[in-house]
Amino acid sequence: MGIEKTYAEINAKIKSGQAVIVTAEEIIPLVQEKGLTQATKEVDVVTTGTFGPMCSSGAFLNFGHANPRMRMSKVWLNNVPAYAGIAAADAYIGATETKEDDPLNSNFPGEFRYGGGHVIEDLVSGKPVHFKAKSYGTDCYPRRELETKITINDVNEVFLFNPRNAYQNYNCAVNLSKKTIYTYMGMLQPDIANAHYSTSGQLSPLLKDPHFLTIGVGTRIFLGGGVGYVAWHGTQHFPGMLNDNQGQELHPSGGTLAVIGDLKQMKSRYIRGNSFLGYGCTLMVGIGVPLPILNEEVMRWAARTDQELYAPVVDYSDEYPNLKSGKLGVVSYADLKSGQIMLKGKQVKTAPLSSYPMAVEIANELKAWIKAGKFELSQPVQNLPAVKDNIVAKSLVTSGQ
Repeated sequence: MGIEKTYAEINAKIKSGQAVIVTAEEIIPLVQEKGLTQATKEVDVVTTGTFGPMCSSGAFLNFGHANPRMRMSKVWLNNVPAYAGIAAADAYIGATETKEDDPLNSNFPGEFRYGGGHVIEDLVSGKPVHFKAKSYGTDCYPRRELETKITINDVNEVFLFNPRNAYQNYNCAVNLSKKTIYTYMGMLQPDIANAHYSTSGQLSPLLKDPHFLTIGVGTRIFLGGGVGYVAWHGTQHFPGMLNDNQGQELHPSGGTLAVIGDLKQMKSRYIRGNSFLGYGCTLMVGIGVPLPILNEEVMRWAARTDQELYAPVVDYSDEYPNLKSGKLGVVSYADLKSGQIMLKGKQVKTAPLSSYPMAVEIANELKAWIKAGKFELSQPVQNLPAVKDNIVAKSLVTSGQ
């Protein structure tokens, strides 16, 4: 019979200070040295981390009631519209919403200097934010206009609710056309002169638990420097497994998380507004997920290396925008992190949109919380939909090193 642990057993060890916690980076040499079985016996939790642009993000705010009361039907924060069609004093501001007077791409490529993600960062930083609201007026809510300055401490509640975060695996984006293009994967130069990727590889939460053996509804996580939870599977949650011609599992793709957490707990180091030239605004989000090592199967995935994890290479000049099937191949994260890959007979320089050093920091911060007994693991109340489809990969893209 194989090794089996429970959440209760692991949490008891955390409370007593006896739990062994390592990051998803640190577990790799440990498993290579001691073997899968022994490492599973010794290690209780593996922490993961990722920090990158996560567009499907935003925050719910409750402003409290003005005197006289007001049913806020339109709301702006630093001139960025927030959706107020919820209730009298509630609104939701999305990370990609732009300022009301932003020129957008009218002078291409637009700069998109300030949007919803920047508002959220300003709130987390404690900066004053210009608040404006309008209403049509009712008998019970007679006020029609309100304009003032607020900080995060002035609102009753403000919580991050992100419908799609921690994408399991992102494309490696290239541009096969003859002109520069501007995308959510950054500026891509013509004739595949560069390649961008946006996943932390061997530290990435959903790459290290691709079958959702431990991650589900109710999983407690590191979110933006505070404690958050997995609320549901994220939008566009279509987990699948890419296999090579021999049936070897290369990488999962398509899983996502909907996450929630108190913005008042968070830190601007891990929640940052960002802009993509010619594309729009977004929010950089830091997420760390603890993986309880319940058995050898969980450990087998947690110990996968950048050499064993692959990203699909996709043309963003035609294939991606026009929903064309087929990919240019797959490439390992080890090759992507080397700085260049070989594609169509040429060396192509690579660069990440996500930050691996920040992912390391997040995994270590979560590790420290658990070791100090400040963070216990929560058993999911419901599993997330797991891998169903296996897709055969095209030939691998080779390293440029």
